[in-house]
Amino acid sequence: MPKCIVAEDEALLRDALVGLIREAWPELEIAAECEDGGSALEAIAEVQPDIAFLDIRMPGLTGLEVAAATMDCSPKTQLVFVTAYDQYAIDAFDQGAVDYLLKPVSPQRLAQTIQRLKARMENGPLDVAALTALLARLGAAPRREAEASPLVWITASTGKETRLIMVDDVLFFRADHKYTVVMTEEGEALLRKPIKDLLAVLDPDRFKQVHRATIVNLRAIASVTRDDTGKGLIRLRSRPETLTVSQAFMGLFRNM
Repeated sequence: MPKCIVAEDEALLRDALVGLIREAWPELEIAAECEDGGSALEAIAEVQPDIAFLDIRMPGLTGLEVAAATMDCSPKTQLVFVTAYDQYAIDAFDQGAVDYLLKPVSPQRLAQTIQRLKARMENGPLDVAALTALLARLGAAPRREAEASPLVWITASTGKETRLIMVDDVLFFRADHKYTVVMTEEGEALLRKPIKDLLAVLDPDRFKQVHRATIVNLRAIASVTRDDTGKGLIRLRSRPETLTVSQAFMGLFRNM
Protein backbone atom coordinates (compact mmCIF):
# COMPACT_ATOMS: atom_id res chain seq x y z
CA MET A 1 0.00 0.00 0.00
CA PRO A 2 1.65 3.28 -1.08
CA LYS A 3 2.07 6.06 1.49
CA CYS A 4 2.21 9.82 1.28
CA ILE A 5 2.58 12.87 3.47
CA VAL A 6 0.77 16.17 2.92
CA ALA A 7 2.41 19.43 4.00
CA GLU A 8 0.38 22.66 3.89
CA ASP A 9 0.41 25.35 6.54
CA GLU A 10 -3.17 26.54 5.97
CA ALA A 11 -5.49 24.09 7.70
CA LEU A 12 -8.47 24.55 5.37
CA LEU A 13 -6.36 24.05 2.24
CA ARG A 14 -4.66 21.04 3.82
CA ASP A 15 -7.98 19.43 4.73
CA ALA A 16 -9.32 20.10 1.23
CA LEU A 17 -6.26 18.55 -0.43
CA VAL A 18 -6.39 15.50 1.84
CA GLY A 19 -10.06 15.03 0.96
CA LEU A 20 -9.34 15.25 -2.77
CA ILE A 21 -6.46 12.77 -2.52
CA ARG A 22 -8.56 10.26 -0.58
CA GLU A 23 -11.33 10.48 -3.15
CA ALA A 24 -9.03 10.23 -6.17
CA TRP A 25 -6.67 7.55 -4.80
CA PRO A 26 -8.36 5.52 -2.02
CA GLU A 27 -5.47 3.03 -1.84
CA LEU A 28 -2.96 5.76 -0.98
CA GLU A 29 -2.35 5.94 2.77
CA ILE A 30 -1.91 9.46 4.10
CA ALA A 31 0.70 8.76 6.76
CA ALA A 32 1.12 12.33 8.04
CA GLU A 33 -0.41 15.78 7.68
CA CYS A 34 2.06 18.58 8.42
CA GLU A 35 1.69 22.31 8.97
CA ASP A 36 5.28 23.44 8.48
CA GLY A 37 8.43 22.47 6.63
CA GLY A 38 10.31 21.11 9.62
CA SER A 39 7.60 18.65 10.62
CA ALA A 40 7.22 17.65 6.97
CA LEU A 41 10.92 16.84 6.67
CA GLU A 42 10.90 14.82 9.89
CA ALA A 43 7.81 12.91 8.71
CA ILE A 44 9.49 12.13 5.39
CA ALA A 45 12.61 10.85 7.14
CA GLU A 46 10.56 8.69 9.50
CA VAL A 47 7.86 7.36 7.16
CA GLN A 48 9.93 7.12 3.94
CA PRO A 49 6.75 7.78 1.93
CA ASP A 50 6.31 7.02 -1.72
CA ILE A 51 4.99 10.56 -2.32
CA ALA A 52 5.19 13.94 -0.60
CA PHE A 53 2.79 16.75 -1.43
CA LEU A 54 4.65 19.94 -0.44
CA ASP A 55 3.35 23.46 -0.24
CA ILE A 56 6.16 25.66 -1.53
CA ARG A 57 5.66 28.43 1.01
CA MET A 58 5.56 27.17 4.59
CA PRO A 59 6.85 28.51 7.91
CA GLY A 60 10.41 27.52 8.71
CA LEU A 61 11.64 25.39 5.84
CA THR A 62 10.08 26.05 2.45
CA GLY A 63 8.84 23.20 0.30
CA LEU A 64 11.92 23.69 -1.88
CA GLU A 65 14.24 23.23 1.10
CA VAL A 66 12.32 20.16 2.22
CA ALA A 67 12.67 18.74 -1.29
CA ALA A 68 16.42 19.35 -1.32
CA ALA A 69 16.82 17.54 2.01
CA THR A 70 14.54 14.71 0.86
CA MET A 71 17.10 13.74 -1.76
CA ASP A 72 19.34 12.66 1.12
CA CYS A 73 16.92 11.29 3.71
CA SER A 74 14.33 9.58 1.45
CA PRO A 75 15.51 9.40 -2.17
CA LYS A 76 12.68 7.10 -3.26
CA THR A 77 10.03 9.72 -2.41
CA GLN A 78 8.32 11.28 -5.41
CA LEU A 79 7.55 14.98 -4.95
CA VAL A 80 4.55 17.09 -5.84
CA PHE A 81 4.75 20.82 -5.18
CA VAL A 82 1.56 22.69 -4.33
CA THR A 83 1.99 26.24 -5.51
CA ALA A 84 0.38 29.59 -6.16
CA TYR A 85 3.44 30.76 -8.10
CA ASP A 86 3.33 32.69 -11.36
CA GLN A 87 3.99 31.42 -14.89
CA TYR A 88 7.78 31.63 -14.50
CA ALA A 89 7.69 28.83 -11.94
CA ILE A 90 5.09 26.83 -13.82
CA ASP A 91 7.38 26.83 -16.87
CA ALA A 92 10.17 25.47 -14.67
CA PHE A 93 7.94 22.65 -13.42
CA ASP A 94 6.87 21.73 -16.95
CA GLN A 95 10.51 21.13 -17.89
CA GLY A 96 11.33 18.98 -14.88
CA ALA A 97 10.67 15.50 -13.56
CA VAL A 98 8.68 16.78 -10.58
CA ASP A 99 4.96 17.45 -10.67
CA TYR A 100 2.98 20.38 -9.30
CA LEU A 101 -0.56 21.29 -8.31
CA LEU A 102 -1.73 24.86 -8.76
CA LYS A 103 -3.87 26.36 -6.00
CA PRO A 104 -6.80 25.98 -5.74
CA VAL A 105 -6.32 22.30 -6.55
CA SER A 106 -8.86 20.88 -8.98
CA PRO A 107 -9.93 17.20 -9.08
CA GLN A 108 -9.07 17.04 -12.78
CA ARG A 109 -5.51 18.26 -12.30
CA LEU A 110 -5.02 15.97 -9.31
CA ALA A 111 -6.18 12.99 -11.38
CA GLN A 112 -3.57 13.79 -14.05
CA THR A 113 -0.88 14.14 -11.39
CA ILE A 114 -1.80 10.78 -9.85
CA GLN A 115 -1.48 9.06 -13.22
CA ARG A 116 2.01 10.47 -13.65
CA LEU A 117 2.96 9.57 -10.07
CA LYS A 118 1.97 5.94 -10.56
CA ALA A 119 4.13 5.77 -13.70
CA ARG A 120 7.11 7.39 -11.96
CA MET A 121 6.85 5.04 -8.99
CA GLU A 122 7.12 2.10 -11.37
CA ASN A 123 10.11 3.64 -13.16
CA GLY A 124 12.30 3.97 -10.08
CA PRO A 125 13.56 6.59 -7.63
CA LEU A 126 13.46 10.34 -7.95
CA ASP A 127 15.50 11.92 -10.74
CA VAL A 128 18.00 13.76 -8.54
CA ALA A 129 19.63 15.66 -11.41
CA ALA A 130 16.29 16.93 -12.69
CA LEU A 131 15.18 17.95 -9.19
CA THR A 132 18.46 19.77 -8.52
CA ALA A 133 18.09 21.72 -11.76
CA LEU A 134 14.46 22.53 -10.95
CA LEU A 135 15.30 23.81 -7.46
CA ALA A 136 18.03 26.00 -8.93
CA ARG A 137 15.54 27.56 -11.36
CA LEU A 138 12.82 28.03 -8.77
CA GLY A 139 15.26 29.65 -6.38
CA ALA A 140 15.41 32.61 -8.76
CA ALA A 141 11.67 32.75 -9.42
CA PRO A 142 9.99 36.05 -8.54
CA ARG A 143 7.34 35.75 -5.82
CA ARG A 144 3.81 36.75 -6.61
CA GLU A 145 2.90 37.83 -3.10
CA ALA A 146 4.76 40.42 -1.06
CA GLU A 147 6.58 38.87 1.84
CA ALA A 148 5.73 40.11 5.31
CA SER A 149 8.62 41.89 6.99
CA PRO A 150 10.56 39.47 9.22
CA LEU A 151 10.77 39.93 12.96
CA VAL A 152 13.32 42.60 13.94
CA TRP A 153 13.34 42.52 17.76
CA ILE A 154 11.89 40.54 20.64
CA THR A 155 11.45 40.97 24.39
CA ALA A 156 12.69 38.11 26.54
CA SER A 157 13.21 37.71 30.28
CA THR A 158 16.30 36.98 32.35
CA GLY A 159 15.10 36.40 35.89
CA LYS A 160 13.11 39.50 36.82
CA GLU A 161 14.65 41.58 34.04
CA THR A 162 13.05 42.03 30.62
CA ARG A 163 15.52 42.48 27.76
CA LEU A 164 14.96 43.93 24.31
CA ILE A 165 16.95 41.73 21.92
CA MET A 166 17.59 42.45 18.26
CA VAL A 167 16.85 39.30 16.28
CA ASP A 168 20.11 39.70 14.33
CA ASP A 169 21.94 39.18 17.63
CA VAL A 170 20.28 35.84 18.35
CA LEU A 171 22.55 32.83 17.82
CA PHE A 172 19.84 30.21 18.19
CA PHE A 173 16.39 29.51 19.57
CA ARG A 174 15.70 26.29 21.46
CA ALA A 175 12.34 24.95 22.62
CA ASP A 176 11.78 24.69 26.36
CA HIS A 177 8.28 23.28 26.96
CA LYS A 178 5.82 26.13 26.19
CA TYR A 179 8.63 28.68 26.08
CA THR A 180 11.72 29.26 23.98
CA VAL A 181 15.32 29.81 25.09
CA VAL A 182 16.93 32.71 23.22
CA MET A 183 20.73 32.52 23.09
CA THR A 184 22.93 35.55 22.32
CA GLU A 185 26.63 36.13 22.87
CA GLU A 186 25.78 37.56 26.30
CA GLY A 187 23.86 34.46 27.40
CA GLU A 188 20.33 33.10 27.41
CA ALA A 189 16.92 34.61 27.99
CA LEU A 190 13.43 33.16 27.99
CA LEU A 191 10.80 34.02 25.39
CA ARG A 192 7.15 33.39 26.24
CA LYS A 193 6.39 32.07 22.78
CA PRO A 194 6.56 28.49 21.48
CA ILE A 195 9.23 27.85 18.91
CA LYS A 196 6.73 26.84 16.22
CA ASP A 197 5.28 30.37 16.27
CA LEU A 198 8.71 31.81 15.48
CA LEU A 199 9.03 29.92 12.22
CA ALA A 200 6.53 32.15 10.41
CA VAL A 201 8.07 35.46 11.52
CA LEU A 202 11.85 34.91 11.28
CA ASP A 203 13.85 35.78 8.16
CA PRO A 204 14.02 32.44 6.28
CA ASP A 205 17.29 33.44 4.61
CA ARG A 206 18.95 33.94 8.00
CA PHE A 207 17.34 31.44 10.38
CA LYS A 208 16.95 27.72 9.68
CA GLN A 209 15.33 24.95 11.66
CA VAL A 210 17.85 22.14 12.20
CA HIS A 211 15.89 20.07 14.72
CA ARG A 212 12.28 20.03 15.85
CA ALA A 213 13.43 21.95 18.93
CA THR A 214 16.13 24.22 17.43
CA ILE A 215 16.34 27.18 15.04
CA VAL A 216 19.83 28.53 14.31
CA ASN A 217 21.14 31.79 12.89
CA LEU A 218 23.22 30.71 9.89
CA ARG A 219 25.67 33.54 10.47
CA ALA A 220 26.44 32.13 13.92
CA ILE A 221 27.65 28.78 12.55
CA ALA A 222 31.39 28.06 12.53
CA SER A 223 31.18 24.48 11.25
CA VAL A 224 28.87 21.51 10.72
CA THR A 225 30.11 17.93 11.02
CA ARG A 226 28.30 14.62 10.48
CA ASP A 227 28.69 11.65 12.82
CA ASP A 228 28.44 7.93 12.00
CA THR A 229 24.66 7.90 12.63
CA GLY A 230 24.01 10.59 10.02
CA LYS A 231 23.23 13.30 12.57
CA GLY A 232 25.11 16.59 12.54
CA LEU A 233 26.82 18.78 15.10
CA ILE A 234 26.97 22.56 14.79
CA ARG A 235 29.83 24.49 16.36
CA LEU A 236 29.11 28.17 16.95
CA ARG A 237 31.47 31.06 16.29
CA SER A 238 31.05 32.84 19.62
CA ARG A 239 29.59 30.37 22.14
CA PRO A 240 30.83 27.03 23.51
CA GLU A 241 27.45 25.31 23.10
CA THR A 242 27.02 22.82 20.28
CA LEU A 243 23.74 22.12 18.50
CA THR A 244 22.47 18.80 17.20
CA VAL A 245 21.19 18.60 13.63
CA SER A 246 18.62 15.86 13.10
CA GLN A 247 19.55 13.39 10.38
CA ALA A 248 16.61 14.58 8.28
CA PHE A 249 17.87 18.16 8.34
CA MET A 250 21.45 17.39 7.33
CA GLY A 251 20.45 17.67 3.67
CA LEU A 252 20.14 21.42 4.22
CA PHE A 253 23.92 21.58 4.58
CA ARG A 254 24.78 19.56 1.49
CA ASN A 255 26.43 22.60 -0.16
CA MET A 256 28.32 23.81 2.92
